[in-house]
Amino acid sequence: MTKANQDVGELELVSTRIFDAPRKLVWKYWIDPEYFMRWWGPKDFTAPVIKIDFRVGGKYLWCMRSPEDQDYWSTGIYREIVEPERIVYTDSFSDAKGNVVPASHYGMSGDWPSELLVTVTFEEHEGKTKLTLLHVGIPEGENRESAKAGWNESLDKLAEELEKEKSS
Repeated sequence: MTKANQDVGELELVSTRIFDAPRKLVWKYWIDPEYFMRWWGPKDFTAPVIKIDFRVGGKYLWCMRSPEDQDYWSTGIYREIVEPERIVYTDSFSDAKGNVVPASHYGMSGDWPSELLVTVTFEEHEGKTKLTLLHVGIPEGENRESAKAGWNESLDKLAEELEKEKSS
């Protein structure tokens, strides 16, 4: 697996990974709640609740739980789905019922928009899968660095899960 991160624009975070797994399998880990909960969240976080209505206009509700038992909820709507090439969805902080809440609800500072946009692309790459994630709307500074670290750790966990799948 290779990885790269870069800040593209003022409010954009881009992360690219190459996973040693077929695109169809990497796709499955993004759309099936049972698989998604295995890797979602930074290192040492769990994902106790993952609800996915995977269709254009469908909603999701995800929960990350920190090692200190703090829950962080997010919700959004799937805007575009091109199987197995691209997923575009909105991303907002929420409460456990899926109601959008400000970032300050979770103690985050800065000028966070109430809705961000995430685009994930899946490309065939020499028998592997190149995943590119574009997360738009994250304020610069500490918030962006935290988001970058969180995505990196989540994608590390995804790589580990894909490796386990290959071994079984």
